[in-house]
Parts: sequence; structure tokens; C-alpha cells
Amino acid sequence: MSRIAIPSYEDQPSASQPLLDAVQGQLGVIPNLFLLVGSSPAVLEGLIALNGALGRTLDVRTRERIAIAVAEATGCDYCLSVHSFLAANMAGLDADEIAANRAGHSLDARADAAVVFARAVVRTRGKVDGTDISAVKLAGFSDAQVIEIVANVAINVFTNLTNNVAQTDIDFPIVRAGA
Repeated sequence: MSRIAIPSYEDQPSASQPLLDAVQGQLGVIPNLFLLVGSSPAVLEGLIALNGALGRTLDVRTRERIAIAVAEATGCDYCLSVHSFLAANMAGLDADEIAANRAGHSLDARADAAVVFARAVVRTRGKVDGTDISAVKLAGFSDAQVIEIVANVAINVFTNLTNNVAQTDIDFPIVRAGA
């Protein structure tokens, strides 16, 4: 059971309800993460805005690979469950690719560079060395895309920490970190 109450839609602040309506319109459901964060309209607005902006950067497969790698690294069962589901059902990644992502890699060489770099950002708390940056750039990622990878790590760390603190009730098929 979640350690922080997950308000129902009806119990959300009035400023959060239109934002949650937009989430439901896009996903067909309002995941517990958004209901949890909705208790703070400012945080919900920021999360949705950054998520929307990042949705226009790296391709969905790369974003999901990064999300899975970060969720495994932070031990977030909620986010690992969500992103494993989205990776398979929205991004078309197979079980072998998802397993590689959980291990901090990808079966695709270019994507592997992004996932390895993302895990290095998490592991070093951003204090990566020059070889980490060189490797991701050698794989064909531009300076802007390196920053986009970091931004994807950051938004995922935020949601991972939020869900780890709250122990948010998982509303997707459950996947356990470290399993």
C-alpha cells in the first residue's frame, strides 16, 4: 500500500484536474504516479511539460530503453513496471531487449551507447568522464542529444525517487527491480 495517499480524481486540487484529463486523453487511463503527483498542481504541470518536451527529442524506443535502465539502477519497481509495459506495447521492444536494458545495455549498438551513458550518469551522479561522453558521441549522438539523454535520466530519476518514497501502488503488470 502506498505510503503517501493517492488522491482519487475527484479529490484532486481543481488546478490538477484539467492536467489529469489531458493525461487520460493521451493514455486512456490516469496512472497512479500522475494521481499521486497531482496533489501538487505545480509539480504535475512541470512533470507533464517536461515529459511532453522530451517526447519530441529522442525516439520512443531510446527513451523507453533509458527509462528501464534508470528504473533498474534506482530500484524503482513502479517505473520498471510501467516502462517495461510501455516498451513492449508502445515501443515494440522484445523481452531480450528489455532484459538487456535492465542490465544497462541494448542489443542495438547505437542504442547501447545511449543506455550505457544514461547508466553512467546515474552511477556517477552526472560526474561522467570524457570517455563516457566520447563513446556516446562516437555512436552518432550530437551534443544536443547528449543533453537530451541527461534530461531523460533526470525526469526518470525524479519519478523513480517519487515512487520509491511513496511506494506507489503499481497499476501495471508488476516487474521487480533486481529480479
